[in-house]
Amino acid sequence: MLQQTFTEKVYRIVARIPEGKVMTYGQVAVLAGSAGAARAVGMCMKNNPDTTIVPCHRVVASNGDLTGYSGGQGVKTKKEKLLSEGVIFDGERVDLDESQWTIE
Repeated sequence: MLQQTFTEKVYRIVARIPEGKVMTYGQVAVLAGSAGAARAVGMCMKNNPDTTIVPCHRVVASNGDLTGYSGGQGVKTKKEKLLSEGVIFDGERVDLDESQWTIE
C-alpha cells in the first residue's frame, strides 16, 4: 500500500466534510496524523487545486473565525458560502457547538 502524504491526507479529510458543517484547521491536522500542524493545513487549503472536490471554505479557526480564503472576495465569499450551506454563525464566528463536524 502506498504511503499518503500529509497533503493527500488533509485533502481526503476535508473532502468528507458535509455541507452545513465545518472542521477546524487543528482538528484536520490531528486527523491527518500531525497534531500541531494547523498552519500546514492552512497552506494545503491555500494551494487546494479543486474546491469542488475539497471544500476548503469549510475549514475554520479553532474559535470559529473565518481566517483566509483565496476565492472570490476572500473571507466575505467564505462566509456567504457557509451561510448558503446552512452553517450557523454567532456574530462573525461560526457557532462550533452547532456546526462543527466530527468524524466518528
